[in-house]
Amino acid sequence: MSNLEQKRFPIGEYQQPENICDIKLDEYIKVIKNFPEKLKKLIEDFSDDQLDTPYREGGWTVRQLVNHIADSHINSFIRLKLALTEDNPTIRPYDEAKWAELQDSVNMPIKPAMRMIKGTHQRWAALLKTLTNKQFERTFHHPEQNQDYDLRNYLALYVWHCNHHFAHIENLKKEKGW
Repeated sequence: MSNLEQKRFPIGEYQQPENICDIKLDEYIKVIKNFPEKLKKLIEDFSDDQLDTPYREGGWTVRQLVNHIADSHINSFIRLKLALTEDNPTIRPYDEAKWAELQDSVNMPIKPAMRMIKGTHQRWAALLKTLTNKQFERTFHHPEQNQDYDLRNYLALYVWHCNHHFAHIENLKKEKGW
């Protein structure tokens, strides 16, 4: 893997697990529950200059990453609720890269995004803990990928997403000696 690829995918590209047992589900829910505090501890002492540093050449800044996480995870939580309340709903995709270029992602302090992440993850984890195995089998349709996602595998994807972006910031922090 090239250095650029290593920086783009520091934990590797997402690989859908073969089988997700109940024990693994519990581990995933803990990741969702604990992620906001883990992220907060990683970046709580960052200056504005550090927040405005890209995690790699041509990549988003830490500020954009934090705002992206807030946007993405709110969308994920809504998709979960749609799948639980409708039969295989078709979700609404959005252009993540364009959202990351909007001024609220580029210029605002990260505190509102961190509050959004904390609140979304609290509700997300609480709801996930109540789901039955039957509910984890519920699906939604992603029209851009022309694929149905069941909630068990979708949770695995978002655990990867948490770890993926955390590693971007953690690796930048190590590389810069912050």
